[in-house]
Amino acid sequence: MKNMFEGAFVALVTPFRRGRIDFPKLIELMDYQIRCGISGIVVCATTGEAPTLSDDEKISVIKTAVRRCKGRVPVIAYTGTSDTAHSIAFTKTAASLGVNGALVVVPYYNKPSQEGMFQHFKAIAQSVPKVPLILYNVPSRTVVSIKPQTIARLSKIKNIVAVKEAISDMDEIKHLKRLSGITILSGEDALTCQMMELGAKGVISVLANIMPDEVVLLVNLCVQGNFKEAEKVNEYLLPLSKALFLESNPVPVKTALALAGKINGGVRLPLVPLARENLRKLKSVLRKYKI
Repeated sequence: MKNMFEGAFVALVTPFRRGRIDFPKLIELMDYQIRCGISGIVVCATTGEAPTLSDDEKISVIKTAVRRCKGRVPVIAYTGTSDTAHSIAFTKTAASLGVNGALVVVPYYNKPSQEGMFQHFKAIAQSVPKVPLILYNVPSRTVVSIKPQTIARLSKIKNIVAVKEAISDMDEIKHLKRLSGITILSGEDALTCQMMELGAKGVISVLANIMPDEVVLLVNLCVQGNFKEAEKVNEYLLPLSKALFLESNPVPVKTALALAGKINGGVRLPLVPLARENLRKLKSVLRKYKI
């Protein structure tokens, strides 16, 4: 199965207006990302506030993304949950809507064993054999982490084609590269350059919501093997990368987009607006980038 999941992908926010999805702004954001050369768009993931979107809302976002992006860039839908049966059902739904791939997270809260994770991902993959799957390893949110040996086992399943690694342990990345040829994507903007130097093929980026041109440039430089220049771009972006995690994602990035006039702002409970002191810090960083 051809792997199209290489390059700079944006983990797109879900804009709200008066508590409801702002579809005109969502379309504007997608068009902006495509104009800036982004490789693909990920919808309804952590940055898109998946935990507070209903399945019906997710379906509406996915339909909008597929319709707007079709023929221009791939659309990846986040379809994972802590429940294998629900994950299978929703991945099938996303597949029926025409997505190019599904991002499936390590089951959270249940704290499954490595064998439990293997069986979870295997069951989802087998339920949609024609849909490429990207595993999502984000232990800061799921508590448990999928190990390189388990990813290597899963990579033997034809439609499991990539893994998004939101980890800081580069030894784990090295180990995975030794065990498997699966496509690795960075899930940490600040570490994209470092991961790509170890063999990762791109990033699923929060930062790209704000500075897509620069994220695309960084990834392209890494692809070309020009890591010296890529590191310069990374150093330039690092203060903003850090500022976007002053509080839980996506509160800072949505605040930044609102300050830039690109969305109307707003998150859903249990997320709340950025604390006053962190808002001051974020504004200070944004001013340095003339945003």
